[in-house]
Amino acid sequence: MSEVKNPPGGGRGPGRTPGSGGGAAGGASAGRWTRIVTARPRLALLAALVVTVLAVFAGGGVADRMGSGGWEAPAAESTYATKALEREFPASQPNLLLLVDAGAAGVDAPAVAAEAGRLTAELAAEPGVVPSGTYWTTRSPALRSADGRQALIAARVQGDEKETIRTLDRIAPRFRGAHGPVTVSLGGPVAVQREVTTTIQDDLLTAEMIALPVTLVLLVLVFGSAVAAVLPLGIGIVAILGTNAVLRGLTEITDVSVFAQNLTTALGLGLAIDYSLFIVRRFREELAAGRSPAEAVGTTLRTAGRTVLFSALTVAVSLSAMLFFPMYFLRSFAYAGVAVVLLAAGAALTLLPAALVLLGDRVNAWDLRRLWSRRRPAAEPGRGWLRATTLVMRRAPLFALTVTAGLLLLGLPFLGVKFGTVDDRQLPAGAESHVVQQQIRDGFPASPGGGLTVLAEGPATPAQYASYRGRLAALPGVVRAEGPVRSGEYAYYSLLARGESAGPEAKALVGKVRAVPAPFETKVSGQAAKLVDAQHAIARELPKAGALIALATLLLVFLLTGSLLIPLQAVLLNALSLTAMFGALVWVFQEGHLSGLLGFTSTGDIETTLPVLMFCIAFGLSMDYGVFLISRIKEEYDRTGDHEGAVRAGLAKTGGLITAAAVILAVVMVAIGTSRVTNTKMLGLGIALAVLMDAMVVRSLLVPAVMKLTGRASWWAPRPLRALHDRFGLSEGGEPAPAAGRAAPVAGAEAVPVPERVG
Repeated sequence: MSEVKNPPGGGRGPGRTPGSGGGAAGGASAGRWTRIVTARPRLALLAALVVTVLAVFAGGGVADRMGSGGWEAPAAESTYATKALEREFPASQPNLLLLVDAGAAGVDAPAVAAEAGRLTAELAAEPGVVPSGTYWTTRSPALRSADGRQALIAARVQGDEKETIRTLDRIAPRFRGAHGPVTVSLGGPVAVQREVTTTIQDDLLTAEMIALPVTLVLLVLVFGSAVAAVLPLGIGIVAILGTNAVLRGLTEITDVSVFAQNLTTALGLGLAIDYSLFIVRRFREELAAGRSPAEAVGTTLRTAGRTVLFSALTVAVSLSAMLFFPMYFLRSFAYAGVAVVLLAAGAALTLLPAALVLLGDRVNAWDLRRLWSRRRPAAEPGRGWLRATTLVMRRAPLFALTVTAGLLLLGLPFLGVKFGTVDDRQLPAGAESHVVQQQIRDGFPASPGGGLTVLAEGPATPAQYASYRGRLAALPGVVRAEGPVRSGEYAYYSLLARGESAGPEAKALVGKVRAVPAPFETKVSGQAAKLVDAQHAIARELPKAGALIALATLLLVFLLTGSLLIPLQAVLLNALSLTAMFGALVWVFQEGHLSGLLGFTSTGDIETTLPVLMFCIAFGLSMDYGVFLISRIKEEYDRTGDHEGAVRAGLAKTGGLITAAAVILAVVMVAIGTSRVTNTKMLGLGIALAVLMDAMVVRSLLVPAVMKLTGRASWWAPRPLRALHDRFGLSEGGEPAPAAGRAAPVAGAEAVPVPERVG
């Protein structure tokens, strides 16, 4: 058999000793780690049990300490103005609305007016509540419905987000419901935030009840063995409980969004299952080769364990990029994501090996595949993947062009994306605060607090104040300008813009107002101003976050492969795999297709931070599968030097496993997507689509086609980079040492891809 020459640029091949260079150092580290985790496996599992129990107590009640906001930029002009207005003019920023329904009697009936006065006085007497005005005291047409049957009592609940929620919980039962001739319903931002929080908590419990049993069934189908199927769930539960404890600690020092709990559950289960699948599969493979449990764990940690470590690092880096953004909504996902990824990987690399050492061959116990394998012979595992990959590589140009064009086509709707802000329409149509806000939109001239507020700071004469108001009133798009309301050297003006409070007209008006010259310092607040400032903050930090993700991914994949081209391919193909998700985001949620089937209310736009969040999560998960595939291809290539054979063998040995992992993760994300809160639904269903597209289209079709086109040049790197990889690179350490009685593979032998069972 002829010797296979080294690839262009001197990349690894059969002429290179497996595990040399960086792999040797990595092998020594893996050996030490193996001795640590297998020395006292029972003690390791007992310690983990104790830590998990402590995490249950430490993370208890974490949801009650979380916030449901976090979309504003803390250092923005609008945020400064909002805080100053709350401090100097608390009544100017109503966040609680009492919708008073008088029915056929009408809001001007004497009995209705008397009851409204009583309710207003009772509300004003509540600690932490400042009345902002009512229809009956101001006679403002903006506070009365067009049909005269409803009117509003507006108030400001003071304090931070947690304090306002506590105040609302205290007063809501006394004001909600029937009061003599009127019926009262609660709305406004505080009521919306409270309902979002409680709805997410309830929906998360439902998602867990759906995901856990379905996931267990799928794991049994993948592994066959019921014992092996339980192990990933145990790792996932440890990761989730540990992350809840971390988040509980973080709530003591910073704001954390309640939405982050959804990511904790999804990634805790999904990644724990991914990592456990690869570790258990490799362990069973080594047992089948005749190794003892301790030897099998050592080989597993040196190969699949190294891959899990790389995968966890790539996912963690992608999620940590959200720390660049100032909004605590995004930062919360970084906190939760990085914690759950590291905990899932840590548990998979410590607790799981300890359990496998104790189980040994019993990891295959209760093999439920026997129930159907007796009836018909099972097909050779991996053979279908081998045939499919061979077909793709035979027609590589056709598959590469067709798949790329199809993915780009699916992403076209995203070119029409419109960014907006979160409001009550995130909630189910029957939620009280959603109903109230919808009735205000449909039946009232304007919503209190829904326009723009201009804060004026500094001394000025009455003539200067009046002149500035005139310039504001003359701006195109201003329906009405009121003010100033003065207090010392502070004053504010209220502007009502055409259209929605955060619509295109209001957003355009923000820039016009800020450009108006004034004899004092001015700051603009309001929903539109907050949205504009949030978009500017995201645009400012987005290049930094993107650069971190790209550079860290390039570096980690280079350290894994020693190649210059494969890291570039990984970044580009990962980004391409997300096009369908972004296209669906607009087509479904912005344009409202399938809204009836999925049960949400379309607002005609996408919340500004959500695409950033979904990109960071989906890109990290795509790299998760990319690292698993690339590492196995590289292992085969290091062993044989046959590029095409390595690609075929890598997909034959991991294609089924990656697909199974993706399906299980998609099930978890779809369970999250059953939420009644639109943003959570968007996140769950969008990530599920991205994961499936990546595993079933990009990894199965595009990767082998592109690697066929690039050929052996895929493994090329300049001499300085090769030297860098030899010194610092971390690989899987090559082929494990042969078990007793087995011959070692001959250097230079031709690759023989032997497909393996998924489990």
